[in-house]
Amino acid sequence: METGKTTRKAYSPIKVYCLPSEREAIAENARAAGKSLSNFLLNVGQGYRVQGITDYERVRELARINGDLGRLGGLLKLWLTDDVRTAAFGAETIHRLLERIEATQAEMAEVMKSIVRPRAS
Repeated sequence: METGKTTRKAYSPIKVYCLPSEREAIAENARAAGKSLSNFLLNVGQGYRVQGITDYERVRELARINGDLGRLGGLLKLWLTDDVRTAAFGAETIHRLLERIEATQAEMAEVMKSIVRPRAS
């Protein structure tokens, strides 16, 4: 082996002819896996199962929504325990709280759908 760093660029490439639509499909799969086109094709060509990556922005959004649900649930629990601090809460306030919990759950479901079925780029 040589004293310098050996890279793949020192060797001949494999050329693959494809239609523009095929190239775009391969490029989209590479983006979904978080890999460069070259690295994606190298991994697939060697028989590796390429795993997709999760959109970290969406995961952060789910964590925020989960925190909101926790706080809303805590308020509801406090009311149900007949705590002195919630004595002034009426049924209307509790109904609004429950509606907000349902809306937050719906928001969370939409974010989960966007992860499972990624939006078009």
